[in-house]
Amino acid sequence: MQRPDVRGYEGFGGAVEELASASTPWYPEPVRAATGAPNIVVILVDDLGFSDLAPFGGEIDTPHIDSLAQHGWTFTGYRTAPLCSPARASLLTGLNPHRAGFGLVAHVDPGYPGYTCQLPEDSATLPESLRAGGYATFMVGKWHLTVESRMHDGADKSSWPLQRGFDRYYGCMDGFTTQYHPHRLVRDNSVVDVPEFADDYFLTDDLTEQAIAMIDELRVNDAEKPFLLYFAHTAVHGPVQAKPTDIEKYRGRYEAGWDALRAERFARQRQLGIVPEGAVLPDDDRAGAGRIPSWDDLDLSERELFARHMEVYAASVDEVDQSLGRLVARLEELGELDNTIIVVASDNGGTAEGGLGGTRSYFSQFLAGLPMPEGWVRDVPRPVDLIGGPRVHGHYPAGWARVSNTPFRSFKGSLYEGGVHAPLIVSWPAAPEEFGPAGKRHQDAFVSDLAPTLLELAGVAPLAQRAGLPTLGFDGASLAPMLRDAAAPGRERQYFEVAGSRALVDDGWKAIAPVPPTAGVADPDEWELYHLAEDPTETRDLSADQPQRVARLAECWREEAWRNTVFPLADDGSLFSNRPETELPLAEPVTLVPFRPPLERFRAAQLTVLKSFAVEASLVLGEGAAGVVVAHGDQGGGYLLAIEDGAPLISFNAYGEMHRVRGEVLEPGARELVLRVDELEGLRWRLRLEVDGVLSAEIPEVPMLLGMAPFTGISAGYDYGGPVDWELHERHRTFRFCGGDIARLRYLPGARSRHDRTVIHAIGAAAAAVAE
Repeated sequence: MQRPDVRGYEGFGGAVEELASASTPWYPEPVRAATGAPNIVVILVDDLGFSDLAPFGGEIDTPHIDSLAQHGWTFTGYRTAPLCSPARASLLTGLNPHRAGFGLVAHVDPGYPGYTCQLPEDSATLPESLRAGGYATFMVGKWHLTVESRMHDGADKSSWPLQRGFDRYYGCMDGFTTQYHPHRLVRDNSVVDVPEFADDYFLTDDLTEQAIAMIDELRVNDAEKPFLLYFAHTAVHGPVQAKPTDIEKYRGRYEAGWDALRAERFARQRQLGIVPEGAVLPDDDRAGAGRIPSWDDLDLSERELFARHMEVYAASVDEVDQSLGRLVARLEELGELDNTIIVVASDNGGTAEGGLGGTRSYFSQFLAGLPMPEGWVRDVPRPVDLIGGPRVHGHYPAGWARVSNTPFRSFKGSLYEGGVHAPLIVSWPAAPEEFGPAGKRHQDAFVSDLAPTLLELAGVAPLAQRAGLPTLGFDGASLAPMLRDAAAPGRERQYFEVAGSRALVDDGWKAIAPVPPTAGVADPDEWELYHLAEDPTETRDLSADQPQRVARLAECWREEAWRNTVFPLADDGSLFSNRPETELPLAEPVTLVPFRPPLERFRAAQLTVLKSFAVEASLVLGEGAAGVVVAHGDQGGGYLLAIEDGAPLISFNAYGEMHRVRGEVLEPGARELVLRVDELEGLRWRLRLEVDGVLSAEIPEVPMLLGMAPFTGISAGYDYGGPVDWELHERHRTFRFCGGDIARLRYLPGARSRHDRTVIHAIGAAAAAVAE
C-alpha cells in the first residue's frame, strides 16, 4: 500500500518536520526527534490496588517508586478501566475503552463494534505516533490486546505489538502467565523456543534484563535517539508467585490480619493527604466477593494460610520495585535519568478473584458461568510453604484485596471506586521550569489522558492518518496543565461500563448501576448516587433523595454510551457466548510435530475444553525407549502421556490434585496408543489408554479442565515449561522422548458438551450472501 500523505503536522512542541513521501510501508518515515527530547518509560502493574504502594499508604517496601513520587507528581484522583485489556487499549490510544474496541478483556469476540478486541485501524497508538516523531519504541511484558483466537503462530498478526508501533517486543501476549515457567514467550513476531527453563529463572528478572538490553543496544548504535519503553508487568496478576528470598523478607508481617492492616493504611493515607479528612472506610464491599470475615473470627490455620498469601503478594510488588530500581540505575549510568519521563500506574483495582479463602488452585476459579459441580474443589490443599513457588498457582483472599483497595469498596471488575481508582505517579526530573513543583494532584484524571499527555511532553503530534484513514481524535486530554499548575481543572466527566454494569462520574458526583438493566432498558431506580466530593468512598447512597439528579446522570450516561459504541449491553451473556465462524477451523483435528514449541493456549483449548477428545500416537519403540509422548498444561492443571521404565504412564493434574495410572510394559516395535478422554456427567472426564486396540490403563473420573486450564499449550515429545507432574519433573526434567520415534501424534476433538454455551455466528457467510 502507498503511504498516505501525512506531511505538515503541527506538534504540541512546534512544527514537526515534513515527512518524506517514499512508498511502503504505510506508516510515515520517522523524522529525527528534537535534540533533548525526553525518553519515556511507562511501568504498568497488573491488578495493583490503590494503596499497595507506599506513596498511597502501603507498607510494602518500594523505595524506588517512593523516590519517583517524592520528586514527581502523585495523582490521587486517577481512574482507569475496571479490567486490564480495556485499560491498556485506552492507555495506548487515548480513546475510551469501547471506542478502542475493548469493552471487555481480549477473550471475547461477539461481533459488536465496542467489543472487537482489536485496536481500530484508524486509531494511532502512542508508539506509532512516537516512532513517526523520531523515537525508538520498545515493549516488554504483557500485551493482552490481541483477541485470543489470533494469538497462534498462523494468525493474522496485524494486532501484534510490532504491527501496532513497537520496534521490538519481548513478553507474553496473553492476559497473564507464571513467573517460573511462562506458558509462552514471544520475541517480536515469533514464539521463543525454550527447551527447558533453568531452576533460577524468574520472568520479572528476564523482562527487566530484556528491557535494559534494548536500551543498551540502541545506545551502542545511536547515542541520542529518544526511546519509549512500555514495561507491562505480569507480576501481581494471578497466579501470584515470588522468589523465596523476597517472600522471606515479609515473613510475619501480616500476622496482625487484614482488618489491622487496612486501618493502618487508611491512617497513613489521611496523614499523607491521599484521602480527605471526611472520608470513612466502607463497612461492606457491595459488588464484591461476599461478606469478608473478621480476622479475629478465623482459626489459627486459616490465619497462617491467609498471611502467607499476602506475604507472597507483597514480595511480588517488591519485585516490581526492584525491577524499576535496575532500570533507574542503568539510566543513571547512561546520564539519561533526569531527562526520562517515568510513569507508574496500575491497570485496574486489586482483585478478589481468589475468593474469600484465597486459592492454591487458581485455574479452578474460571468456570465461566458453568454450574458448579458437586464436590468441586476451588482450593486444593498444598503445604503453606509451597505458596508463591513454582508448584502452586495461587492468589490471595478477598480480605487482602480489600486492603489493597483501601479506602475504597469493591474490586477489579466492579465500577465502584475499588475497581477503577488506581495509583498514578509521573516523574520528570529535567522538566522545564514552567512545570510546577513536585507534589500531589487531586484532580480527576482517566487512563485515556496518558497518551495525549506523553505526546505533549515529548513534543510529538499524534498521527493524523493511519493506513490511509484519518485517525480518531483523542477522548483523553493532556494532564500537562496539571503538572504546570496544581490548581488546574481536571476531568469533569467520564463514563464506565463493564458486563452491563454502568457508572458516570460528573463534576464530583457519581451515578452507578451495578447490575445490568432489565431487558436492556436503563431504569433510573437501578442507579445509586454518591457525592464523591464529600463521600469519596461511596458510603452514602443519595439516590432516593435526589431522583432528578439520578435521572439526569443516567440519561447523560446513555448519551455517552451511544457516542462510545457501548451498546449492546452484556445483560444476556451474549458477549461471552457469541463467537465468529472463523474460529471453527481451530477445532479441527490436528497433527503435531514433536519437539516444537507448544501449540498456543487458545488454539490447544479448542481441541479439548468442554468436549470429549482422543489423542492418537503412533510410536516406534526401541530398547529403553522413554519420555513424554504428549503433555498439555502445567502445575495449575493438565495431563500427559509418557513412557517410563518401559510402561505407559498417564498423569492428570486436577488443579493441583494428582492422579496417576500405569499400563503394562511395552515390547519394542511399532505401537499404536490412543488416549481417550470422554465426558462424564457433572463436568468430569474419564481417561482410558488403549495400546494396539486393547485397554491398558484407566483413570475412572477426574474434574474437567475448564476456563483457562490447561493453560500451557500442547507439547509433543516433551513436557514444556511448567510441568504437569512435578514428581516426574524431578526425576527427568522435561523428559524428552528418546530411544524411539513418535511417528505420528494426532488430536481428534469430539462433540461439544451440552454445557458449552458457545453460539457460532456465520458472519462471513451472511456478508457474502448480502454481497450477492
